[in-house]
Amino acid sequence: MKKISLFAISLSFLMFSCTVDTDDETDFDTIGTTFEIENINFISNNGIDAAVNIVIPDDIPVFSSDVPLVYVLDPIESFNVGRDVFEPLPRVFFLDNAGFTQYRYNFTFNDDGLNDIEIILESEDFNFLDTDFTLNQIFRIVIVPSQFALDNPNISFDAVMNTLNL
Repeated sequence: MKKISLFAISLSFLMFSCTVDTDDETDFDTIGTTFEIENINFISNNGIDAAVNIVIPDDIPVFSSDVPLVYVLDPIESFNVGRDVFEPLPRVFFLDNAGFTQYRYNFTFNDDGLNDIEIILESEDFNFLDTDFTLNQIFRIVIVPSQFALDNPNISFDAVMNTLNL
């Protein structure tokens, strides 16, 4: 019985610990690149929104299929838990005067890769915003490597639902 158990354990170990990578073009160990920008100040010219363009450091390679994700440091929650807490954008805050403000972002690409990340702070009335929203903001940007889907570039909602049997 001991020999059968030992054999079964050994066989299981061999079966589940060995993998064969038959697709040499697929990179399964690529990870995203992260950087932070500090002391970002939003100054509105129109009383509604303000935008800041972010420059990607030259040492970070970015491809046209990659996706940037942007997070804002939440100073109140960071203080409460004693360490940095970042919230993903878009991030909406509802204000005491029944208004709102939100951080959001967009990005564009050119032939050389990532061209622009624009972080926008918008509000119903910028004049009511506390400087906690407009001055000395800290953002964390993560460049997530990706590859365009070549097999089914026009995947429809119905195709996804059918694939998932929903």
